[in-house]
Amino acid sequence: MSVFAAPVFDATVVYEGQELFKGRGAAQTWAEKVAKELETEVTVEKIGTGWALKATVDGEARTWVVFGQRLSRSEQAG
Repeated sequence: MSVFAAPVFDATVVYEGQELFKGRGAAQTWAEKVAKELETEVTVEKIGTGWALKATVDGEARTWVVFGQRLSRSEQAG
């Protein structure tokens, strides 16, 4: 099963309309899962009061947040 289909049951916070990981540790754990699946480096970045996942995939910067208990690509988080 893809990491993007797996449920995210970690604590989250909402900042400027984006649901983010509440803790850096949880975000780092998910970053490692995404990195393994996409075979690229994935980092975590503090955005407001929470944490998002960041990577460059096919030359394009990407940010992932949580939406409906799943990882979701964000066009907004910065």
